[in-house]
Amino acid sequence: MKTAGIDGCKIGWLLITFNEGAASYEVLRTKEDIHKAFEEYDRIFIDMPIGLQDEDYHRECDVLLRKELGADYAPSVFTPPIRPALHAPSYAEANMISFDYTEKKLSLQAWNIVPKIQQVDELLRQNDELKDKVLESHPEYLFQKLNGGLIFQKKNLKKGIKHRLELIRNIEPVADDFFRDIKEEYRRNEIAEDDIVDAMALALFAKWSVDKGLKTIPETVPFDSEGLKMAYHYV
Repeated sequence: MKTAGIDGCKIGWLLITFNEGAASYEVLRTKEDIHKAFEEYDRIFIDMPIGLQDEDYHRECDVLLRKELGADYAPSVFTPPIRPALHAPSYAEANMISFDYTEKKLSLQAWNIVPKIQQVDELLRQNDELKDKVLESHPEYLFQKLNGGLIFQKKNLKKGIKHRLELIRNIEPVADDFFRDIKEEYRRNEIAEDDIVDAMALALFAKWSVDKGLKTIPETVPFDSEGLKMAYHYV
């Protein structure tokens, strides 16, 4: 089974795979690129909201994950837009739609990733065969699992990046080469250091999931009105 992790970055998406004998990375710049990747790999862990609520502000999986992460890391879980606001032409209009349905506004952080949510949402809605192999996950929770339940440094600090890279390197030594090569090939305003380690964590757990099986938050997975899962996947 071919597996990969995908994380969003300024120039598109960063895909990393730790498949035996085929470990590699690539940048996906267009919707066509990401569609091709979705077709090529048998299982993908992606850090992007997939299933969306129609009227409720919070998804159950977001509420539960914030509790798992704890107060210090809970803000890393963005509340995605409700589906009626997904294609709003502006942040102001998305806020109005969100407030009409939920009496809450959409965060700016969530609005900034709306174009990427749209890409993934459209591909999964139009291609039923992708719904079971493109799975939402969350790197901070994966790193927490990888480190025995605790993360000591936030990833906006150099120590935090170093700590996360070490966790991956201890299992996949090629991670050091990938980290160095990506940093040399792309500017920081194209692919940030945290994008790299996040994609690595997603790739590692996608690979592990083949033999170890999938777990989800929540345990019983709800689906949105388009048949998309509203859950975080991990091992």
